[in-house]
Amino acid sequence: MSDDPLAPKSWIDRGFLWKVSFIAGLGGILYGFDMGIIAAAMIFVRSSFNLSTKMEEVVVSVVLIGAMMGAIVGGTIADHFGRRSTLLWGGIIFIAGSLLAPLSSNVAALIVARLLLGLAIGFTSVTAPVYVSELAPPQSRGMLIGLYQFALTLGIALADLVGYWLAGGHAWRLMFGIGAIPAALFLMLILTVPESPRWLVIHGRGREAESVLKTYTDDSGTALLLRDISTSLTVTTERRWDALWSPGVRGALFIGVGFTILQQVTGINTVIYYGPQIFSLAGVESDRSAIFATFLVAAVNVVATVIALVLVDRLGRKPLLYCGVGGMTLSLFLLSFAFHSQLEMRHSLGIIATICLMVFITCFAFSMGPIGWILVAEVFPLRLRGRGVAAATLGSCGANFLVSMTFLSLIKEAGSSVTFSIYGGFCVLTLLFVRFVIPETKGLELESISSREVVASP
Repeated sequence: MSDDPLAPKSWIDRGFLWKVSFIAGLGGILYGFDMGIIAAAMIFVRSSFNLSTKMEEVVVSVVLIGAMMGAIVGGTIADHFGRRSTLLWGGIIFIAGSLLAPLSSNVAALIVARLLLGLAIGFTSVTAPVYVSELAPPQSRGMLIGLYQFALTLGIALADLVGYWLAGGHAWRLMFGIGAIPAALFLMLILTVPESPRWLVIHGRGREAESVLKTYTDDSGTALLLRDISTSLTVTTERRWDALWSPGVRGALFIGVGFTILQQVTGINTVIYYGPQIFSLAGVESDRSAIFATFLVAAVNVVATVIALVLVDRLGRKPLLYCGVGGMTLSLFLLSFAFHSQLEMRHSLGIIATICLMVFITCFAFSMGPIGWILVAEVFPLRLRGRGVAAATLGSCGANFLVSMTFLSLIKEAGSSVTFSIYGGFCVLTLLFVRFVIPETKGLELESISSREVVASP
């Protein structure tokens, strides 16, 4: 047997790993659904509550305030009370928000419901990738964590499909309410999985950790992995938030937070939140047609994410990032040019916009989308992994909030061409970040990735 306890020659119950990844992935479906459903629902919410442009941006973006709160609280809960407990609370809050939203009698109640949904998103987005990463063997960890991103894209596509299905009846309340169904399923299934063995070890519950490990690897592998985890904890047991800024962790913080911020400022969620409005600007006239075009883009997002799941552990993280971010850059600048020349292209602008957005989201889906969360779950040391992922999620949500709160206003003040050029410029910056900052983590053990040899401190 290899010294690696989870090497291909070791016995691994892959059924167990797939089960855990599927359940955690349901959190991604909930994330995607509650983020994506606003695109279709907002068309009718806007008229029902007579919203201004700025208030429309608030309703869309307030979920991100909740997500930032959830990231902070969820990171603390994940480190103190366990990954599983955090996911359970996330499921409960998802159900509460999904039931309150359709019952909203005014915009204030809807904002509260969206805030609750954001809190649940923060809990699950912080915890699910970490939970999977701490159970998965290194040779398949990227794919299994990437399933969370795949589930997220599936949730967005389902939201757009539900929106298209219910658009004829202007049934925005039912659009929100349907989210309670996967939330209830998520909560029930979380009750059937164990706690992370790495978390159990750090809290002195080695026997329980050993029992969990023995459910999917052999005795020798269990002993070696327990030894490696224990060794990684001898460095320090400091778990305060300010420890993220210590010399040995600062590099991981820069990678995690920096990359998740760039993930958002390239404009991906403008397509998710405001897809129908973008297509309307491009000349798509009916609401249902605009929602359907948004669904097509989301469906491409789902399919393209499979590319990352297949290739991320074979080719590595950086090759996919170079290819994906390069394609995103070209598609955004082409879209900017098309809007700049819309008088000459007025009869074909809708088709060009659809193609550009499909290329953009395809390239994002097999690169920045899944790899961002894979890296975040990998680069932080065990003792600070929950808080590290929380910090990265906080950066992501903060950047997402700024983009979603300014998109419509930026379109109105600067125009579509300039707006998409700005996002294209951030893609160029991302390419530089990948080249000079991002490490290659393919096939490495979690404990070795978080060492200074792999994640350098800037």
